[in-house]
Amino acid sequence: MRLATLLMYDGNPRTAADQVVALEKAGLDSVWVAEAYGFDSPTLMGYLAAKTETVQIGSGILNIYSRTPGALLQTAAGLDNVSGGRAILGIGVSGPQVIEGFHGVPYRRPMARTAEVVEIIRSGLRREPLTADGEFHLPLTKDDGAVTGLGKPLKLLTRPERDTIPIWIAALGPRNVEQTAQIADGWIPHLFHPEKSHLVWGDALAAGNAERQEGLAPLRVMAGGMVAIGEGPETKALLDLARPIFALYVGGMGAKGKNFYNDVARAYGYEQEAEEIQDLYLSGKKKEAEALIPAEWLEAANLVGPESCVKERIAAFGEAGVTDLNITPVSDDPAATVARVKEWVS
Repeated sequence: MRLATLLMYDGNPRTAADQVVALEKAGLDSVWVAEAYGFDSPTLMGYLAAKTETVQIGSGILNIYSRTPGALLQTAAGLDNVSGGRAILGIGVSGPQVIEGFHGVPYRRPMARTAEVVEIIRSGLRREPLTADGEFHLPLTKDDGAVTGLGKPLKLLTRPERDTIPIWIAALGPRNVEQTAQIADGWIPHLFHPEKSHLVWGDALAAGNAERQEGLAPLRVMAGGMVAIGEGPETKALLDLARPIFALYVGGMGAKGKNFYNDVARAYGYEQEAEEIQDLYLSGKKKEAEALIPAEWLEAANLVGPESCVKERIAAFGEAGVTDLNITPVSDDPAATVARVKEWVS
């Protein structure tokens, strides 16, 4: 099991990036940079590439609507070059509120668009001329809306560091997860409950893996949560620090009836809580929404408690198929926490 961590999109990214150097020395394998509708992640990823030596650097995630496949190809190839072959391209469909509200792009046919983006990027990294006739039209003709009709198939001008870069997909819906297991190098679920994940995604993963594209290594899976190691109630109380994140996603990341994270909560068996959390959050009662996050879910999705408890959670994530444990250390010495967990997963 490899160790990963996610840099959040709020706060000062330079400060967070500076901490990665110490975490790298402690044994961190990959760092992921979120974007949402905050700072763009490629800028920070390039900054990380200059400050680190061995840690893999992933986008967690770039949406597939606001950048063309060609732009995603350029970004992946450029980051892989400046990092010396350490880039991971994490992509996803985000959600209608961000795509249509922040970027002003129609949110349509997410699965077809995802599959075509992956195909175009992989072709582009092999320096094949970019062509497509599905969700995208490359080159664009006058019949497709071109103004001049002068477009022609072009290949990447520069030679990439590698002719293949790992592509990971953030997906939650069963059909999206099935497709991810078919075409991606890795899968990024969110708010992952190891003991209940099979209820939501077991069939989808099995179906997707049965049709996995030839030549791909086994699907990697990244999930995890907050890590705090210690005895006593004061350590367990740290689980409350995760409540705002859970409430944000279950209650506020999407509209009523169109919130993928709320759907996952319901699929875990928290139907009533999911309904009430969303109602409270959308009406501005965020603290009340946070209080309704099930303690069972918080305990399962995070690694908080005595050493024996944290080891137990690591084992649970592993049994659920997680290959890359995504941890957020909550301690006075995050690097020491990473080093300690690294010993347990090695």
